[in-house]
Amino acid sequence: MLLKIKNMVCDRCKRAVREDLETLGLTLLRVDLGEAEIAELPAPLTTDDVRRVLQAGGFDLVDDKKQSLVEHMKVLLINEVQYLKGERLPTENYSAFLERKLGYEYSYLSGLFSTLEGQTVEKYTIALKIEKVKEWLTYDELTLTEMAWRLSYSSVQHLSNQFRQVTGQTPGQFKKEAHIARKTLDSI
Repeated sequence: MLLKIKNMVCDRCKRAVREDLETLGLTLLRVDLGEAEIAELPAPLTTDDVRRVLQAGGFDLVDDKKQSLVEHMKVLLINEVQYLKGERLPTENYSAFLERKLGYEYSYLSGLFSTLEGQTVEKYTIALKIEKVKEWLTYDELTLTEMAWRLSYSSVQHLSNQFRQVTGQTPGQFKKEAHIARKTLDSI
């Protein structure tokens, strides 16, 4: 039985969902972003029981086909941006990538996403990218040029401008503050 699950965005989410479902005594076959496969739902349990446990952890079951499609879009984008899965072709933009992976026209996907999520696919993707840049800046892993290249920005300037628009800081300011914060935590 496949359970479609809303709000799974990282490996910790997968672990949390796994633990939540195991507390119900479910036999898990696999847990991935956006879904969990279980052997079967034991007789005394209902999907409402599963829903309640998931909701307590900030997740939810997805029953609606349209919501399931939006969750699939989010998982594809998270995998591409956060985990750099590389399923997107080198010259392919995100809209073409989503069309190819999901088999729907982007205008339909975009409208559905905006309606159900209250933001555009573009803004969601930008937010994912900026979170990845913040992670890299915090741990001083890459140069801005490397970040821009890995996240398919046309230039370092474009990345910096978008970063400033979203966070209100330049990447350099953010990096400096993150470095100070890490030093403070290290001294505790």
